[in-house]
Amino acid sequence: MPARLDYGRAAGGVYDAMDALDRYLATCGLDERLLHLVRLRASQINGCAYCLDMHWKDLRALGESEQRLCSLDAWRECPYYDDRERSALGWAEAVTRIRAGHAPDEVFEDARRHFDERELCDLTLAIAAINAWNRLSIAARLEPGGYQPTARSLLR
Repeated sequence: MPARLDYGRAAGGVYDAMDALDRYLATCGLDERLLHLVRLRASQINGCAYCLDMHWKDLRALGESEQRLCSLDAWRECPYYDDRERSALGWAEAVTRIRAGHAPDEVFEDARRHFDERELCDLTLAIAAINAWNRLSIAARLEPGGYQPTARSLLR
């Protein structure tokens, strides 16, 4: 399916605005692997092939195991994720599926047990940002496959 929008060429400010979010998140103090796991999970839910390709490759470049990557869609049933990761993934799903009943109190309370208020704010921003990236990429029909992690991309 050919790409149908070129944000960089037609409206470079779109990428500038989104990159500003990613630059902030790169310095917020949340673990980089955790951020990419959340991004990958939201991208699975949204069906964003471009972002799936990107964050899978980013996680592999950071040393993430195939077992954890292949099992991410079934994280609740697998022993490969720690409690903090499970909490972040649950919050990512709740925020990504916000229309399906808002973000349930029990999911929020679980997240509060594992993240302080600032971390939870930053985690929520990361989830909102990947959902925006997913929508931009899907709407533009960006083609997956060509992305390669760089030292710079792993910091965002």
